[in-house]
Amino acid sequence: MTQNSPNTASENSQNNSYKAENITVLKGLEAVRKRPAMYIGDLGVRGLHHLVFEVLDNGIDEALGGYCDYIKLIIHKDGTATVIDNGRGIPVDLHPTEKKPAVEVVMTVLHAGGKFDKKNYKVSGGLHGVGVSVVNALSEWLEVKVKRDGKIYFQSYQRGAPSSELKEVGDTTEHGTEVHFKPDLEIFPSIDFQFEIFHNRVRELAFLNKGLKLEIEDERDGKKKNIGFDLSETGIRP
Repeated sequence: MTQNSPNTASENSQNNSYKAENITVLKGLEAVRKRPAMYIGDLGVRGLHHLVFEVLDNGIDEALGGYCDYIKLIIHKDGTATVIDNGRGIPVDLHPTEKKPAVEVVMTVLHAGGKFDKKNYKVSGGLHGVGVSVVNALSEWLEVKVKRDGKIYFQSYQRGAPSSELKEVGDTTEHGTEVHFKPDLEIFPSIDFQFEIFHNRVRELAFLNKGLKLEIEDERDGKKKNIGFDLSETGIRP
């Protein structure tokens, strides 16, 4: 029978010392960057495209509530993506407890968003708030533009943290939210978006949401698709 040496027993005793000091506390979006696969599944093709799906789902939430009928996805030549919707626009007023603009809270705090208030969303399509903050955390940079109440607001972020204050940058008669971001190569081995993956996803979303028009534009090769379905008595008309 093999016995542990005194030194080995001493080492095991030290390794088994599990105390409060061994508990790591990650604040803000640190946990997302530390263990990204816990939030998006993996760091491969699926996880990369999931970032865009989460932003798309914010627009879908607005569509399900009857506030949005148009969503556009643009894949840019520089490896970035933009999602635009004509919903109500993420709120920009001061959050009552966080004391920051609501859009900044949504972009930087996990489990923050309109989905958790049953007054705003009776039904929803994505993680709304949880998802977009994760997208922000896993992006080298992200920019959000909100059109709301006759004004255009803008804020930028770097790896999940604000890099500018929320600013009023113009006037508008439109409404909605625009999110432009670049996935972080410190997190993802590749940030090469695949048009067909988005095309398939957008077709599914268009089919499930009557009256919603979705557009995809790929600036890398000029591909462009407008997708919507007319659910009529004569059948489905793409």
